[in-house]
Amino acid sequence: MKPFRVLIIDDSLTIRAILEHIFAEDRECEVVGVASSVEEARKLMATTEPNIITLDLALPEVDGMQFLDELRAQSAHAPIVVISSSTKGRNAVAREAIERGAMACFDKARVITDARRLVRVMKRAAVRSARIRAKGRGPDAVAAAAWSAAYARLLAQKAAQSVAQTAA
Repeated sequence: MKPFRVLIIDDSLTIRAILEHIFAEDRECEVVGVASSVEEARKLMATTEPNIITLDLALPEVDGMQFLDELRAQSAHAPIVVISSSTKGRNAVAREAIERGAMACFDKARVITDARRLVRVMKRAAVRSARIRAKGRGPDAVAAAAWSAAYARLLAQKAAQSVAQTAA
């Protein structure tokens, strides 16, 4: 199975480096681009074709919420997982980000301590988005369905391996 192609958008050099490291540690993830602004992200999205995007909300010039609105107006784009210190729990900012098109939100303060959960959230968002696209009409519907099915098979295999290891 091809790895998840991740684009990271955050103005903090430290957070970008941490996220790159987290995703590099997972063989199912490949960081295809890192952007410090929405302008830079637009260029990378056109050339790298990510299938999942992380997005900070507090960005220079165009903020994350505005970018979510922009992407929502487009018919096809990679799913967005907001990673921000403004989205703790299920607060109003997190709900607004979801309403504006984010597939999920993750508290930036938990990125290091809960890195595995972040990766799971990213993968689930990508799979959920692929399933949604597969149900709709569009040029990538068949590819999205195949990708989603392949990932579901992979999850089933891992679950079976976990059960086998537990039984042993």
